[in-house]
Amino acid sequence: MKRILCAVGALMMCATPLFAVGAKDKEKTEFNRHWFMQVQAGAAYTLGETGFGDLLSPAAVLSAGYRFSPVWGLRFGLGGWQAKGAWVSPEMHYKFNYLQGNVEAMLDLANLFGRFNPVRTVNPYLFAGVGVSGAFDNDEANAICDKGYAMENVWSGGKVFVAGRLGAGLNFRLSDCVLLGVEVNADMLSDKFNSKKAGNVDWQFNALAGLTFRFGKTYRKKAAAVPPAPVAPAAPAEPAPEQPAPEPRPEPAPAPAPVPVAEKPVPLREDIFFRIGSSEIRASERPKVEALADYLRAHPETTVSVTGYADAATGGKARNLQLSMLRAAGVSEALQQAGIAADRIRVDYKGDSEQPFATAAENRVSVCVAQ
Repeated sequence: MKRILCAVGALMMCATPLFAVGAKDKEKTEFNRHWFMQVQAGAAYTLGETGFGDLLSPAAVLSAGYRFSPVWGLRFGLGGWQAKGAWVSPEMHYKFNYLQGNVEAMLDLANLFGRFNPVRTVNPYLFAGVGVSGAFDNDEANAICDKGYAMENVWSGGKVFVAGRLGAGLNFRLSDCVLLGVEVNADMLSDKFNSKKAGNVDWQFNALAGLTFRFGKTYRKKAAAVPPAPVAPAAPAEPAPEQPAPEPRPEPAPAPAPVPVAEKPVPLREDIFFRIGSSEIRASERPKVEALADYLRAHPETTVSVTGYADAATGGKARNLQLSMLRAAGVSEALQQAGIAADRIRVDYKGDSEQPFATAAENRVSVCVAQ
């Protein structure tokens, strides 16, 4: 117990100097929401009445989570392996197995107290949540009871317990997508978890190390605003010298009336947005296609360019290029069905090589310009 608390204290002491790292980075960046996965392994310790080393056992966890903001995230995990207990007099040790599912809220301390910095080397964090633990294979504890020793909370077969969890960790950045992390946590379980009656909750502590894999772009560059150059005040104009009155001139003959020139129509742009991974034109976007067709019918001398795009945050290069082609071709086909000749439609597609908009959802688009 003392060692676990000392480890948590050390994590908190590390937090203060780390926040200053982000303040030195003058390049402005914006956070992107993203999914991540964690693989961890280490040791578990179930609090008991014998030596610390006698109650250590292996532990492993597989987790997946989502970062909503630079500060907050949500994690879902499945872990466990083995837990141990001891009967004191005479001293006898026993072990059993368990699997525990957890849901936890995560709080990034570096981004909470400093500004968001995606290339910070070390990030401390806290987490808390609830879980359900399923314990099984408790034959060794039952064998102690069979010898005549009364373990009042012994159970057999399988047993399900509700758990509360809290803990702290440190992530070390290896790259934009991979983190190396260490973590300690404490689980609060029913007094029946280790088969012994103590009159209070059972505590289980875990010390884990592992890797975190982040999916998608976790941040994007943001150009800093450039202030406009100051404009010097204009010098006051000097009064013009007085001029003599001009002599009257004969009135010119009236000019012929100008020949009216046909005005060029104002270009029309429509951005037709698509669902992720789809090239089907939604019902909500159909009015935009109809507006383009009306414009082209009203102005027979005009043409339309249709350029398809795909967002860079999802899919591979080849898939995104194909998807942008299908999106542009779908708009072209809809215009032809509306009576627009194919030779008035120019089709192009960019895949994810160009991103005309700031967000991933907006970049799933066909940009149409009629002029």
